[in-house]
Parts: sequence; C-alpha cells; structure tokens
Amino acid sequence: MFSSERYFIVPRIKYMQVGVPKFNTLKKLSKKTLLNDAKIIKVAILGDFASQLFRIAIEGIGVGKGFRFEIYEADFDQIDFQILNPQSDLYVFQPDWVVILQNNVSIKDKFYKSDDSINFGASFVSKIQQYYDLIQSKLDAKCIINNLYHEKDEVYGAYGAKVPHSFAKQSSIINIGLAQFFEESKNAFLLDLAGLLSLEGLNNAIDWRMNVNASMPFQLDFLALMAYDIGGIINNSEGKFAKCLILDLDNTTWGGIIGDDGMENIQVGDLGIGKAFKSLQLWAKALKQRGIILAICSKNEEVLAKEPFEKHPEMVLELSDISVFVANWNTKVENIRYIQQILNIGFDSMVFLDDNPMERDIVRNHIPEIMVPELPEDPVEYLPYLRSLDLFSTLSYSSTDKDRTEQYQTEAKRVQYLSSFESMDTYLESLEMEAKVSSFDDFYKPRIAQLTQRSNQFNPRTQRYSEEDIEKIMSKEDYHSRYVVLQDKFGDYGLISNIILKQEDDVLFIENWVMSCRVLKRQVEELVINELINVAKDIGLKKLRAEYIPTSKNILVKELYSNLGFTEIADNKYELMVDSYVQKDHQIKII
Repeated sequence: MFSSERYFIVPRIKYMQVGVPKFNTLKKLSKKTLLNDAKIIKVAILGDFASQLFRIAIEGIGVGKGFRFEIYEADFDQIDFQILNPQSDLYVFQPDWVVILQNNVSIKDKFYKSDDSINFGASFVSKIQQYYDLIQSKLDAKCIINNLYHEKDEVYGAYGAKVPHSFAKQSSIINIGLAQFFEESKNAFLLDLAGLLSLEGLNNAIDWRMNVNASMPFQLDFLALMAYDIGGIINNSEGKFAKCLILDLDNTTWGGIIGDDGMENIQVGDLGIGKAFKSLQLWAKALKQRGIILAICSKNEEVLAKEPFEKHPEMVLELSDISVFVANWNTKVENIRYIQQILNIGFDSMVFLDDNPMERDIVRNHIPEIMVPELPEDPVEYLPYLRSLDLFSTLSYSSTDKDRTEQYQTEAKRVQYLSSFESMDTYLESLEMEAKVSSFDDFYKPRIAQLTQRSNQFNPRTQRYSEEDIEKIMSKEDYHSRYVVLQDKFGDYGLISNIILKQEDDVLFIENWVMSCRVLKRQVEELVINELINVAKDIGLKKLRAEYIPTSKNILVKELYSNLGFTEIADNKYELMVDSYVQKDHQIKII
C-alpha cells in the first residue's frame, strides 16, 4: 500500500496544488482492506461541523499510509459534551489521537453572539487549554488542533486591524495564543488551517452552499488536504519521516553541466534561472540546519563536482554542509546504496532529487522504499512543488540536531578508518571510546523523546514517547531510566541510546530500549546490559525481563536478547536472572 508514499508524489496538476490525492481517490482507498498485521491506531474526531466526509478522507489516508485507523466520530458540534463529560463516548473509546476541528464559520457565529468580544480570543485559547488538560488527565492520547485562517474583515474592512473587538483582530489573537499553547503543550500538534488556506485560497477551500445546507463548510478536496496533513502528523509519530536529502548536481542543484560548461558558466545566484537553483539551495541549507542529512549523488568527476562548493561565490551550499559526497561514474543506485551504508538509516528515510526522469525511474525500480519526487520540468517550479509535499515535517526538534551533519561526516571517517584494521576488537580498542551513563534529566529530555520517535531498527518494542511522556516517566517511582552519551577520538556521537525500565514486583522490565544505528557493533549493547543489571541489583530485584515485538523494520534486534544471555520464556519474551549474570567485556570507558 505505497508504504514509501510515492503514491502521493505526483505532478501537482494531476491532483491539487500540493500534490495530495483528491477526495474521490481517498474515498476509494477507504474501502480497501489492509493486511491483518497493519498497525491499529485509534482516532477520535470532534468537530463543530458535520464530519462524515472528513472521516472518509481520514480513512483513505490511513490506508494509504499502511495504518488501520479505527475511528470514533462524535456527533455534530459535540466538542464540549465529549471532552467535559467524564463518562462520554470519547473516554470510553480510549483513542490514541484526538482531532479537534473548529472552523471560522462557526467560531464567527459565536463571536457575534458574544457579550465580551474584546476578550473573545483569549477565552477561546483558554478553552482549548482546558480541553487539552482534561484529555491529558484522562487519556494516554495526543491531540491535533487547528488554527484559524485569516479573512478580510467584513464589518470594518481595512480598519478592522485597529479595532480590538473586530473578528479579524480576535482571530489573530487566537492564532497567537494557540502558537504559545503548542509551544508549551508537548502532546498537542497543529493542523495549520491558515497555511493550507494560503495555498488554496478561501473560495477554493470553502463550500458556502454545503455550509448552509449541511453544516459542512469545506470543499471535498480541501478535506483531503486537511486529512493529508493530519495523516502526516500521525505518520511522523510512528517514526516515519525523512531524515536525508540526496541531491543530484547538474540541472538539479545548479543549472548546466559542470563537466561541459565549467564552473564559471553554471547557473546559480541572483540572475535569471540561477535564482531558482539558489532558492533550492537555501531550502536545503535550512533543512540541514534543522538536522536533515544532506548528501550528494552525481555522475561526475569528483574534483569538478566539488569545485563550485569550494570556489563559486554565489553557491549557498558548502562542502561542510554535506555529510556524504559521492561523485563518480557508477550508477545512481550503487551510489545511493553506498550512502545508505555510511549513514546506516533506512531507504524509506531518504529523499532523492534528480532532474532526469530516466534516473528517477531507475532508482525507484531498484530501491522502491526511497522517496523520489517527480520534479517538474521547469526549475522555477522545483521549490514550490517540493515545499507543497511537506516531505520533511517533524514532531520534534532538539538543540543537538544542528550537529548531525558533523556527526555523519565523522562517521564516514570512522568507516574509512575501519578498513585499515583486520580485527574488529583492535579497531574498537583504537577508537578510545568513552561513555556517560545517567538517569534521564531535563537537559537531554528533548533528545530522549526524539530518539524514541526516530528509531525504527534498534527498537525492540517500537514504543514512541513525547517530551511530556518522558517527563511523566521521570516523576514516577516505579520507573527507572538510563541514557548513554558516547564519544571517541574522532568526535562526539551525542546521546545515542536510552532505556526506560519499569519495576514490577521483583522484576525490572525493559519497557523501551532504543539506540542510534550509528553505534551498532561498538559494544554499546554490552555496556547497557551491564548497567541494567546494576540498576536491578541496587533496587534489590531478582530478574530482568524484556520483550521483542516484531515489525518490518526492527528485525535487526530479533536475536538481541538471546545474544545477550537472556532465556526465552515465551514467544519473544525473555528473562535474565540478576544474581547469575556475569558482566560482559567491552571497549568503552565509563566516565
């Protein structure tokens, strides 16, 4: 079911402006049946408009992304009743996600009926906060809530921005307040209705006749657009998002062919078509600064390919921005596989940009997991098209993300260094690795949550946690935790593993253990299991228990616990006796 989401990556002219399926396509998808092993995700929809058609769009998006969405749809305009009533069907349903949808049309009606229009915006945001707090107190669920779209003031016109009690002014207050709310509420995520309206235009998004006749204000294809964004948020929360952008060079990163035209004649900068390529580079640079890995994959002589990065005065991207630079005459498929080996991330975490349709098709056919957008023929349209696809959306950011490029550049040096050793033990000893092991703390909390969300391969139970979840765990007496920060003579890996432990009678259960694949085969596993035994001994517990829940991506850790000395006591359930455990050797110094 197009797990790579290439189904959505289509020329904009075929679907909507942003390249998502039309409503009728989602309607057909919603009727399809997924395999039984597809993950079930429970979604509650609460709207102040009739949401039956929106439900169909969400169901179609779920099928498209490979999820079995089990949906509870509240009756029309029952948001207050469902959230404020502790015995409501919402709380009986126990959803994983609560989607709260409120539209300008109904909110404006309430505004005009209000006796306190000056404070309407602040009251609205306060109500959202109340909703969220109640949901968090009763459910283990995340929330998706929309903002409002901007409208030209219909009462005061241009003067509306100066009038405190105009709807234009109050809707702006609402959006500012919601922005602050989302910043502070770690389990709440934004459906950016204002941004979507800016793409589509008010008259292309709102169906005034349907609003009057059926309390359904949105055009059907705009519902598909809303569902696409919500599906992306849920997809991200399941660890499915792009981590790496691979760029071709000639006529993709710059105009022209470096081998034929020479550095002086390639097109990039502030003149003519060069502006389009400069804009693309600025976008790529911003992604890199956010933590997206940049790589180059080009059929070129390496010396010529690197020259613009080193010498061209109008290039935005520099060699220091690129984690892996591959320019040779091998096939793009071979080189992308090489890049993947260096980065040690899944192909489904990669996006490959190439202006050549033949190269795109070859890569798609040989590496079906990778995302290969169908770039428009005109470079002017590259960036608007790519922005519309929202390929690199994320639900988290930590201050360490900006260091990712340097970390992967360093990892490439380690890979080259390894080739000079015949023995892995000798290689590991030569790395002079040092590790800090500690309980969770506020400083690393964002990175700890992010690692649980991003890790798919070394993730035995594939559990995801937000910062708010991590904060709750840190406060519970029956939970214990550890993280590992690693460095060696080449540099700092950063926080590379975290473990969540739950105390159950005389057992310490490994609820979550994730690790960055950059440190596989570095003996971090041995270090961690030694530490977990020490935790159990300090508490006075007799057993360490673990579980492996198979997925299509975590087969890497299928034998993890067996290899570490655990006994399988049931299918994929393991146990290790604390008193009989012998500490394992490793080459890492704990500091």
